[in-house]
Amino acid sequence: MSEETEDPQFEELLDYLRRTRGFDFTGYKRASLIRRIGKRIHAVDVPDYAGYIDFLEVHPEEFNRLFDTILINVTAFFRDAPAWEVLAGQVIPRILSVKRADDPIRVWTAGCASGEETYTLAILLAEAVGMDGFRDRVKIYATDIDDDALSRARPASYTTKEVQGISPNFLEKYFENTGSSYVFNKELRRSVIFGRHNLIQDAPISRVDLLSCRNTLMYFNTEIQGRILDRFHFALNDRGFLLLGKAETLLTYNSSFVPVDLARRIFAKVPRNNLRDRLLVLAGAGTEEAVDHLVDHVRIREAAFNSNPVAQILVDYEGTLTMANDRARGLFQLSPSDLSRPIQDLRISYRPTDLRSSLDRAYAEKRPVIVKDVQWSHSPTAEVCFLEVNVSPLVDSNGSLLGASITFVDVTASKRLALEHERSTRELEAAYEELQSTNEELETTNEELQSTIEELETTYEELQSTNEELETMNEELQSTNEELETLNQELRDRSDELRRVNASLESILGSMQGGVVVVDRDYRVLNWNRQAEELWGLRHAEVQGKNLFSLDIGLPLEQIRPALKTCICGEAGFSELQVEATNRRGRAILCRVTCTEMKEDHVSTGCVLVMTEISPASSDDGQLATGEGGDGKARDQGVAGRLGIAEGEVRGIEHSGRDPEKSESH
Repeated sequence: MSEETEDPQFEELLDYLRRTRGFDFTGYKRASLIRRIGKRIHAVDVPDYAGYIDFLEVHPEEFNRLFDTILINVTAFFRDAPAWEVLAGQVIPRILSVKRADDPIRVWTAGCASGEETYTLAILLAEAVGMDGFRDRVKIYATDIDDDALSRARPASYTTKEVQGISPNFLEKYFENTGSSYVFNKELRRSVIFGRHNLIQDAPISRVDLLSCRNTLMYFNTEIQGRILDRFHFALNDRGFLLLGKAETLLTYNSSFVPVDLARRIFAKVPRNNLRDRLLVLAGAGTEEAVDHLVDHVRIREAAFNSNPVAQILVDYEGTLTMANDRARGLFQLSPSDLSRPIQDLRISYRPTDLRSSLDRAYAEKRPVIVKDVQWSHSPTAEVCFLEVNVSPLVDSNGSLLGASITFVDVTASKRLALEHERSTRELEAAYEELQSTNEELETTNEELQSTIEELETTYEELQSTNEELETMNEELQSTNEELETLNQELRDRSDELRRVNASLESILGSMQGGVVVVDRDYRVLNWNRQAEELWGLRHAEVQGKNLFSLDIGLPLEQIRPALKTCICGEAGFSELQVEATNRRGRAILCRVTCTEMKEDHVSTGCVLVMTEISPASSDDGQLATGEGGDGKARDQGVAGRLGIAEGEVRGIEHSGRDPEKSESH
């Protein structure tokens, strides 16, 4: 969509932003606005501008994202270094050369964004006048339309990456390193004032020696740029300087400023000298010579005024026609009686153009108002000519309005030449405007790409930090894995040792002639050798973990309970008795039962029963024999000898079995 074609929905959106949020974007370039707003419309997935207005009403947080997209804040310390070198080497010395030692220095940075360029100016001025001189003389006004940018600029705190453009000397001298950021010198910071300011609507800051507005004008159309430049001209002192960004080129065609360094976009103000009333000064002397000089001066002024080939009239602030030269009287048929009459009563007030509205506008804006291509003819049959009407307000030395000077310049010849020239150069101007727009868009795109590159660099640093953390974790995991491998090797060694002990125990138990049963303190079976299986007919798997007295075997278990209990309770380390039993084949036998206590750390943990079938001739009266003292110890040694195992190995029998489930003891 071209800038000349107005989309009603788009204009309605701009009006909605102005009414609800106070942001007036009507003076911005339409092509840039349409592109940036279109980016947000695509991001929130709405069909058109009307739908986006509805979306803004429902989602007020979208305003911040929209303004961040439109108002691109791209800035840096000492950005475009050559411009700052010219500023420090030429401009600031020229400003100081015309001031006394105690005169104030006023600086305005318009469109300051997050404040980097504002503090850059502060550093250069502090270098020029010294730290004490800066605090006493310098006042810097930093303005922007973006409140979020101003909030970031006021604390004067910047990250390590943001201060990379500052030399180490300046960084150490003007910033305080807090560890995580760099903070600008607090004493100098008091001389910097931040505030919200709209370049189009708000009044400019006056009496400024240096005005910096870098890469801000490029967002406005030609008319708004001209209005802003007029405001800048008003803001600057007669010997003030203007610093613009390298993307701005319009100022080269403006007569209010002259280049100091065109390549660096540094300009000096062209003063507009107001005429002072020298006649009153001369008359104030009070001498005849002065009065005569005054009369001569008046006559010279009247002669010069009347001889002016350009038609000119003067109107006071009350709207009364005070003067008209010969050319004006002949062109508009004014008579001497028309002088001192209100201009609204004269035909010249509306023919050839409406002078009253132009006067009101000139008084309100305090700047000349030019009306071009005004057609005028003395009579219906006379040839039409073209006039350029210039309405200039007249002010005194105090800035008070006195009236206005209205000139009517005949531009008929130049108009005809302009029409012919316009036809021949229209295509060239269109190409130039397109090239300028492309250049500005390219500059904006470069800034966006630079911002994206910085974000990517930050992401790369974060990824690099994460990778280092992962490498550290990997080393820790490798160390832990090595420890686990060492622990596993120890467990495997112990498992091998346990298997060897169990194999040795099983070999010992298997080699014994009698049946061997190992029980714990709850009478649960821990071991049951092959001879016990042959004697009683139950396999090891059938009795493992079961209570001995719950087994159905031919051994009279109740008869051996007292002896077994005596050993387990530690009352006697060894007991032996003979009982009548029935083996697995149903044959009655006489069985010698030997009970030996098992201990671990001097605590009874169970009992070992050795059951041997004996002949009736070798049996005694079947009474329970309990060994105590020295005799009991001899019996223990005898049983151990018959078992073929040491006392420590007997205690190990308890641990060779699986964990039994606890049963109710009898």
